[in-house]
Amino acid sequence: MAHVPDPQRLITRRTAFQAALLSWYRASARRLPWREAPSLYRTVVSEFMLQQTQVKTVLPYFAHWLEALPDFAALAAADEAQVLRLWEGLGYYTRARNLHRLAKALVATPEIPRAPDAWRELPGIGPYTAAAITSISFGAPAAVVDGNVVRILARLTADSTPHADGTRAVKASTPLADALLNSSNPGDHNQAMMELGATVCLRRSPLCTICPVREFCAAVRAGDPEAYPRLAAKKLEKITVVRAWCVHRGRLLLHRAPAGSRRLADLHELPTAEHLGLCEADIQKQAPLAVKKRGITRYQITEIIHPVAAPAKLAPDLRWAALEELDAVTLSGPHRRWVRELLAQL
Repeated sequence: MAHVPDPQRLITRRTAFQAALLSWYRASARRLPWREAPSLYRTVVSEFMLQQTQVKTVLPYFAHWLEALPDFAALAAADEAQVLRLWEGLGYYTRARNLHRLAKALVATPEIPRAPDAWRELPGIGPYTAAAITSISFGAPAAVVDGNVVRILARLTADSTPHADGTRAVKASTPLADALLNSSNPGDHNQAMMELGATVCLRRSPLCTICPVREFCAAVRAGDPEAYPRLAAKKLEKITVVRAWCVHRGRLLLHRAPAGSRRLADLHELPTAEHLGLCEADIQKQAPLAVKKRGITRYQITEIIHPVAAPAKLAPDLRWAALEELDAVTLSGPHRRWVRELLAQL
């Protein structure tokens, strides 16, 4: 039988909980560029980049981005190709497009909104991002709730309620997050919760012995923190894609995704057999040059790259790119790496 959590016990001690959390954060938080020189723009860019991406991956991208596009005006004025090239390798390119659209909207507005509800009306802004941006930049009393926060709250209350997915877990956890929010310093409180989940209250092997809020944690008392939260396992789908490698007269054949594509709109990758109007068996007659793997959301993708002869005619979504000009072409991150590897073998 699932344990029935008692959030009220934690809520009654929230002042002590808030103090312990904030004291730890101010003494132990990682030094990150968006924290050391805070601004609304830096907060927004970092929040977009950190969606589904680890801090260590984001750091070099953040620095390069700020150097090229230092403020909302510069980002709004940039063309999409430049934005996507700066984002190349971070994945989930919809984030880059939404950030670009957001900059244009903010530059056009007479006054920057300060409330979470107003920010949620802007491009690419969901509940978590709205709460993070407005609490950090404007002191808005809005609690952030993501997978890290869900995990912390479930352990603090030993909540073994099963959740079908992360979205439902976030919804169920939001009232407790709101109740625990330090309204005197919501920005640091939210960052402290994020920091705790990222560095101490880990999904596997949490560092309970050094946790600043250990004394408030029911899961520690129960002796099995990793049992919380209870989320249904994600169903992974395996996919195999056969790709064509065609270099002809100093040019590489590429496919450009349609503008309406959900994830890779206008980005280039190596073409598939279908893009060339061939069946996979035609391409597979030649031994593969490489077998690569990558993951996108719930998909585990194996991409097998075979050499092919230059086609006599190209479909509209195919193009020849001069090898010396590939750096100017917007490729998906994995395909950029693979193309460089294969070209090095020529």
